Amino acid sequence: MTKRFSFSLTATDGKARTGTISTPRGDIRTPAFMPVGTAATVKAMMPESVRETGADILLGNTYHLMLRPTAERIDRLGGLHTFMNWERPILTDSGGFQVMSLAGLRKLTEKGVTFKSHIDGSKHELTPERSMEIQRLLGSDIVMCFDECPALPADRDRIAESMQLSMRWAARSRDAFGDRPGHALFGIQQGGLEEDFRAESAQALRDIGFDGYAVGGLAVGEGQEAMFGCLDFAPDQLPVDKPRYLMGVGKPDDIVGAVKRGIDMMDCVLPSRSGRTGQAFTRRGVVNIKNARHADDPRPLDEDCTCPACRNYSRAYLHHVFRSNEMISGMLLTWHNLQYFQDIMAEMRAAIAAGTFDTWEADFHAKRAMGDIEPL
Repeated sequence: MTKRFSFSLTATDGKARTGTISTPRGDIRTPAFMPVGTAATVKAMMPESVRETGADILLGNTYHLMLRPTAERIDRLGGLHTFMNWERPILTDSGGFQVMSLAGLRKLTEKGVTFKSHIDGSKHELTPERSMEIQRLLGSDIVMCFDECPALPADRDRIAESMQLSMRWAARSRDAFGDRPGHALFGIQQGGLEEDFRAESAQALRDIGFDGYAVGGLAVGEGQEAMFGCLDFAPDQLPVDKPRYLMGVGKPDDIVGAVKRGIDMMDCVLPSRSGRTGQAFTRRGVVNIKNARHADDPRPLDEDCTCPACRNYSRAYLHHVFRSNEMISGMLLTWHNLQYFQDIMAEMRAAIAAGTFDTWEADFHAKRAMGDIEPL
């Protein structure tokens, strides 16, 4: 790859931004929502179906892929894009969040983390250098530096210690990544909900120099109000001319609130996970398709949606296949949820470009407040 990674803003409306991330594998329209393909698959979806929803980029998971089938095997088979039949951009996380969530199964040192696999109990070590190596073997277009993410709430001393360790790991990640034309490395801002720690982290990352910057350490139990409070200042501490990525977010109203505060990229397992458990996100809020009220309802899930679930099937059918534990239930509801999330992103991009984001946001919340359509 010889084409460089680049980012350009085309419009702003307040703090909300729209633009384009250019990569050798295609452009990413921002704000962008990245479906999560944890184990080289977006559960219940074919890659071409994910693309049909409007997704420009997927997320892959370093921790899961390093354990099974291993990064070395994926490399031998042509890289992650070929392996999972997705030729557009892929972002891979560093593995840090999953390792930190193992609690009693891991040991943290300055060097990195040693842990036991949740699959077979085998012992592994993940360091900034090893994380960069794994993501290189996967062939990901956007690589995340290795960091530690403490659960919230936590005291200031714990947050400061964790943030400073993450900044030392960020420098090691930068050195290990090297110069890879066509690929990008993102730094991850840490600091909990503390404005001074976030500022210190942002400055450390700017001094190192990255192609993009993530706001990490949120959506880990602090609640929406606290998250938005942090996003009122955290994105402003990051470079204006680089993409800003909020990791692990979120529900539709989380996403809208994040974009309003200057975020360009997000990811979350919620659309696919909810689809498999019978929850559908619609313009009028969340619908639980398992509820008996849908059993005789011939209407679509969301009359304004163009996905196959809404275009070709009734609520009654979706209710039936979910209650019957048929695989098509998770497939259709996941497709619908991913379509809805991508529709939100497209609408926000258009509203920002037109300078009407506030009006769009007010309409978005008003429709959701109406609740689902009345039962027949």
